[in-house]
Amino acid sequence: MPMIDVYARAGTFADPSALASRLAATLMEVEGVPPIPRFRQNTAAFLHETTLANVDGEDDRVRVQVLTNAGALDRDKQLAAVRRLTDVVAEAAGDSGLAERTWVILTETYDGGWGIAGHANTNEELVALARAQLAG
Repeated sequence: MPMIDVYARAGTFADPSALASRLAATLMEVEGVPPIPRFRQNTAAFLHETTLANVDGEDDRVRVQVLTNAGALDRDKQLAAVRRLTDVVAEAAGDSGLAERTWVILTETYDGGWGIAGHANTNEELVALARAQLAG
């Protein structure tokens, strides 16, 4: 149930809400998790319009930061996540060149550091919750 934060200058995306939904769905596909309500309702992206610049003063960059539970992305999934999220961002901006100016940062929390509904879940607990929802 990852959280995705996207930082870009104002006006980069014509439909930020559609982009947020697409990024969340893309990451669920990359993770290979089942599309159960718990995952669909708690995998989300947040778009932040912000001021940014590199050393040369260029502000046409995008930063995508992904936070997952520990071990959610093996190396193949890391590579796929970075490529696919970059492509989604560039397409949503209508700027294929933005792919060259999009930074994707993959981070994960420690086991037990993933809280939802007031409870800090371990990976084992998350798996058990998913299995219960799949069975029910």
